[in-house]
Amino acid sequence: MELLSETWAYVVENQQRVQDALIVHISLSVAALVLAMLIFIPLGVLAARGGSLTATIISVVAAFRVIPSLAVILLLLPFFGLGWRPALVALTVLAGPPLVLNTDAGIRGVDPATLEAATGLGLTNRQRFWRVTMPLALPVIIAGIRTAAVEVIASATLASFVGAGGLGDFITSGVTLLDERTLLTGGILVTLLALSTEAGLSLLERRVSPPRTNPA
Repeated sequence: MELLSETWAYVVENQQRVQDALIVHISLSVAALVLAMLIFIPLGVLAARGGSLTATIISVVAAFRVIPSLAVILLLLPFFGLGWRPALVALTVLAGPPLVLNTDAGIRGVDPATLEAATGLGLTNRQRFWRVTMPLALPVIIAGIRTAAVEVIASATLASFVGAGGLGDFITSGVTLLDERTLLTGGILVTLLALSTEAGLSLLERRVSPPRTNPA
């Protein structure tokens, strides 16, 4: 408890620095997540259509999972230098696998009978996709967004290694200086940010999920 009290006192004393780091961390995480959604959700839709591209997309995206985020950041340094850009690209790549895999699974999981009924009602393929397939697949897609968001928030701490700032600065400083207060400040704030994001997106996922019907 004493250490927690000292950590809180440290946060109060360095309120502006903590606030600035939190803003940078959130901005970087949101930018990476939005960019990943724009790239990888359409790839998931493409993979769900089947054909020769499906195996290729899934294999490439699955390979992203075995590459450490820090390794990706360091590999990008010769091309982007220090700062936001290598961190943004690395976090975008990190967010890709759950977005592609969940989008693919969500679309494939739609009941074929429901799609046939929509076609029988006269809907075109485009109308059926946007009015039936995507709304039914949305809970699974949001689950992928939730997983990606938590991974991005946690991994954004590595941005401090390339001078991109964020809450990772407190963690690296705490380790370097053997300062438990600084280390806990970064660790606790990242944890709270990840948990609040998880809770918010879980609530959204439940909101968009179709109501369950009890069997008669």
